[in-house]
Amino acid sequence: MVGLKPKSSREQNQSNGLEELASLTESAGACIAGTITQDLKIIDPAFFIGRGKVAELADLIKTTDAQIVIFDDDLYPAQQRNLEDTLGIRVIDRTGLILDIFAQRARSREGKLQVELAQLSYLLPRLRGKGVVLSRLGGGIGTRGPGETKLEMDRRKIKARMARLKEDLEQVKKVRTIQRRTRRHHRQFLAALIGYTNAGKSTLLNTLSHAHVAVEDRLFSTLDTTIRKLPGISQLLLSDTVGFIRKLPHQLIAAFKATLEEIREAAVLLHVIDISSPRIAEQVESVNAVLREIGIHEKDTLYVLNKIDRLAEPGLIGIWQRRLAPAVAVSAKTGAGIPELYAQLQRWVLRQMPAVCFQLPLSEGKIIDRIYQHGIVVHTELRGPTVVLEAHIDEPFARSLKQFSIPPF
Repeated sequence: MVGLKPKSSREQNQSNGLEELASLTESAGACIAGTITQDLKIIDPAFFIGRGKVAELADLIKTTDAQIVIFDDDLYPAQQRNLEDTLGIRVIDRTGLILDIFAQRARSREGKLQVELAQLSYLLPRLRGKGVVLSRLGGGIGTRGPGETKLEMDRRKIKARMARLKEDLEQVKKVRTIQRRTRRHHRQFLAALIGYTNAGKSTLLNTLSHAHVAVEDRLFSTLDTTIRKLPGISQLLLSDTVGFIRKLPHQLIAAFKATLEEIREAAVLLHVIDISSPRIAEQVESVNAVLREIGIHEKDTLYVLNKIDRLAEPGLIGIWQRRLAPAVAVSAKTGAGIPELYAQLQRWVLRQMPAVCFQLPLSEGKIIDRIYQHGIVVHTELRGPTVVLEAHIDEPFARSLKQFSIPPF
């Protein structure tokens, strides 16, 4: 692994960055043979790192018999080629590594389409000549396509394939638009679970919805969007989305437009944070940076401070609840704090729907059922052959029942 030593005020972040790169590398299925860092004031246009450091890297490769070099920063295609020619082994950057992990994790057709488009966008400027690339350097990390297929290496075919992938993803986008219209028709709000990778979003989804989404303690275990009903709050659906990370590749953000659209269209965000992490502030900012990049600047957000069961200093809970209000501290694993999170979500739903009163004949059973199905009934009272209901329902539904409206209690 190769990383830069930034200014002293950021050295701790750099150290943490290399720790994260190590986790990413292991997630991709590789073992770490060694690490090299350099304090650079000016990036070398040919090799990124200095010539002396390249020689040091070559010696380390011989000593450890390493088969691939991974940079924590993005490399220009020319820098990557120069390093590979000089070192004689595969060289990839952080973006290439993350794309490879995504290729291994993609399961659904949509996920595979998005990952392949991101990979090809990254690969295209790195082709040599008419498209021969990495021929003498072998395959492995950075050459795997979704589902472990080999990536196409011909420039003309890549461009044609990218055009087809974009067309297919447009169809996915249309399907998602229809699904959103259906949710609006059924008067349901969407709450999107967002957060840094491995913050515990899928575990929280399982705990809240009593579902069984696959959960693994590894980076980017979830790529495909999963939507579940929330028991007890029928008006709210939960959506689990891909985790974010520091320096999330732009190719992924562009390719995952259909998936990230779910976040943009959500009525409320549940920002899940691993409160046991030593890098909370950095991870929160990384998530916010991606939100800004996809055009989300202001949206109702509830912060969920997860993994309190792993917290060595309970005092941190109060500190972060003050910094990130409103915030609820939970353990998705043990269930601690989940009732309070439910209560917060219930209060949010109630704020979205006005409280109204209706007096309906008992013979209007279908309308009464619809009020219970699509609203939250807080009071009922029988008055002769009628029933009075006080309920929270959305405004369009309330207008459709205007003839039954009465003054509130």
